[in-house]
Order: sequence, then C-alpha cells, then structure tokens
Amino acid sequence: MKIISMIPARYSASRFPGKLMQDLAGKTVILRTYEAALATNLFDGVFVVTDSKIIYDEIVNNGGKAIMSKKEHDCGSDRIAEAVEFMDVDIVINVQGDEPFTDKESLAKLIEVFKEDHNKNIDLASLMVHITDLDEINNPNTVKVIVDQTNFALYFSRSPIPYPRENNVGVKYYKHKGVYAFRKEAILDFYKLPMQPLEASEKIECIRYLEYGKRIKMVETDVQGIEIDTPEDLERAKKIWP
Repeated sequence: MKIISMIPARYSASRFPGKLMQDLAGKTVILRTYEAALATNLFDGVFVVTDSKIIYDEIVNNGGKAIMSKKEHDCGSDRIAEAVEFMDVDIVINVQGDEPFTDKESLAKLIEVFKEDHNKNIDLASLMVHITDLDEINNPNTVKVIVDQTNFALYFSRSPIPYPRENNVGVKYYKHKGVYAFRKEAILDFYKLPMQPLEASEKIECIRYLEYGKRIKMVETDVQGIEIDTPEDLERAKKIWP
C-alpha cells in the first residue's frame, strides 16, 4: 500500500486566528506538526495542504512539501480530497495542523487497521483517548465518540455522550483525536457528498461519513498530547515541549 500523510492547514481559525504560525519553542506550530509527522518515517510522503500563502511559504522555505488549495473548503477532509484526487495513493492519514505532539505509535496503529482489513470493510480509522475529567467531558471543544463492541463509531458529539442518567454502569468517555486514516475512495466520496443536518449542527466533519453509512474503526491510544485550539493551549504546550 502507498501511504501518505496530509496536514490540512487554514490560517484563519475561529477560536485562535493565526495559531499555526505561532511560535512553539523556536519554530511555528505548523512546522512542528509537519516535522513530527515526517519523523515517524511511516509515510511515502508528507504534505501540508493549505489556502494560505504564509503557511505554504513557511513549509517550503524550511525544506518541506506543501500544496496550495485551488478552491475554498469548509473542512480539512475536503481540502485533502482535492489534493489527492489525482495522486497514486491507497491510504491517506490526516494529521491536524495544530497537533505538534503527533506520535509514531498512534499513527502506526491506524495504518495497521488497514493492513489487517483484507476484505476492505473499513472506510476510515481514527483515534480516541479515554478521558475522566468532568470539565473535559462537558467541554464542547472536546469531541466525544461512542463505539460499538468492536470499536466501530456509533456517533460523535460535542455534548457528553452517553448522557449519564445512571452513574454506576461502567460507562467510559472517549475523546476523539482529529487524526484520520482514509481509504482514498472514502475521502473522494466524502468530497462529493453534501453536508447533512447532523454534521452541520455539531460542526464535526466525520459525522458526514456516518450519515452516509461509512464505517469508522476507532483505535484507542494512551497518548493525549495537546491540540493548539486556544492561546492557553499554546502556553501549556510551551511548558511541556521537550
């Protein structure tokens, strides 16, 4: 299988505009993320795909590979789909641009899902982390996921799911980490299918796959990391950066 990593990168983020160009221990967040993906040595190629000349230049001027989007896009998956449409590739790993703590172990687990899926029953795979902190469980910036007994995703939400009507039934809460692995066919299908009400309401792009009957295999990881969603996240990242 030919496997590449695509890092979608917008300059204007609603909660923290310009966050990908913020300094993290001497380098920008987006460059840190690109270098982390590259350092795993898991991919046949690593690319940043962006609508921003600033981000494009940041990657290229530091010896990396970047692709400028030709169209405006509402989400990272659409941006990636446009970029890979005519590429010779089997599996695409979407690493979020604000994930400078991207680690090899978690990405390798996603790749292994497809190596073991001989009948091609899985359209995409993604990561989840067990969480216990009530503030995080109730935080709408934390996307939660519930799964079936074989770890296929049932639903994603910014609300706490499941609702804790009974507290002592052994329910675990999982945070969805925005790292996806797609079959190329699945991401191209996504690009062609219109957004439906559930995705529009929650603003969670992987819900579109569920609404159209795609199968998402969730893989549990212990690596929490820090996503740079807010200035406070950036300060936390600076404190623990190795």
